[in-house]
Amino acid sequence: YDDVNNDQRSVIYAQRREILEAEDIAEEIKEMREDVLDAAISQFIPPQSMPEQWRVAELESYLATEFNLDAEVQQWLDEDKSLHEESLREKLQQALQEAYKEKEALAGSDLLRKFEQQIMLQVLDARWKEHLQSMDQLRQGIHLRGYAQKNPKQEYKREAFGLFEHFLSNVRSDVVRILSHVKIRTPEEVEAIERQRRAEADALMQRQTARHDSPKTSGESTAETASQPFKRDFPKVGRNNPCPCGSGKKYKQCHGKLN
Repeated sequence: YDDVNNDQRSVIYAQRREILEAEDIAEEIKEMREDVLDAAISQFIPPQSMPEQWRVAELESYLATEFNLDAEVQQWLDEDKSLHEESLREKLQQALQEAYKEKEALAGSDLLRKFEQQIMLQVLDARWKEHLQSMDQLRQGIHLRGYAQKNPKQEYKREAFGLFEHFLSNVRSDVVRILSHVKIRTPEEVEAIERQRRAEADALMQRQTARHDSPKTSGESTAETASQPFKRDFPKVGRNNPCPCGSGKKYKQCHGKLN
């Protein structure tokens, strides 16, 4: 079991060192992109299949989702009756390659090469951790193969190899998907975003200043009024004293009674 794990670990660590030491992995990325796209096309257009078997609408949706590629495959087929499986594959490969070249033209080759390297390392590390967990789960349950009259060690080697292939496939797919969806902004777009950010910051500051300088609310005024001492408009009158209104009655029988 440990030998299998160590063999896989040696392969990945060697590949990681190659990525770190390489100045340019553009060719590897290009081959990866071609392989991933070709495998994706085969899901919807099986090799050596008839056009009636093609799932063109699903292919268009998948290309948009996974590769950020707006390819009107059905329109191509309607306009060019000579398109067959191989030529359609070539046309899609060319479309994806041209879309990536546009990103490179905007970002610059040096910047894109560094970004490719960072993405490759990040995806490799993340998927490797997941793979190690899968291998650990496989090892914990591999002894059950013995009940089916199978050699647990041989079964472990076989299934570990399948997991490793799946791990590598996920790495390629993730790298291609991320690089396909990365947005390269033009200087004009960056400036527009910066202007919008400044405008939003200015508006927020103005609102804060307006709240700080605004008059007190009615609730605050009421609270201040309630906190002030009560002042009488006339001297205090005893209940048995004559009412100040001049009625001749006692205060308790006149305005004091009303109060």
